[in-house]
Amino acid sequence: MAIDVATVKKVASLARLRESDERLEALAGELNSILGWIEQLSEVDVEGVEPLTTAIDMPTPLRDDVVTDGGIVEQIVANAPKSVDGFFVVPKVVE
Repeated sequence: MAIDVATVKKVASLARLRESDERLEALAGELNSILGWIEQLSEVDVEGVEPLTTAIDMPTPLRDDVVTDGGIVEQIVANAPKSVDGFFVVPKVVE
């Protein structure tokens, strides 16, 4: 797929970029070379290659899910100006 100056103008407009008319021809050449590199990637044989998320295959370290500071509701709401049944009471801000 070859990119011409009209396509570069359209892409620049969609990306909200302003380029001079003299620069559009050079940009078309650069985009065509980028597309050429992408076409080279499709020629690479990746048969049997597993996808990777990292370069080193390591298990994700997980910690035990343990509740720690539970049961101290009274201590937490003691600092609140107003609380009801262990919950903070705040003034209504949206009507």
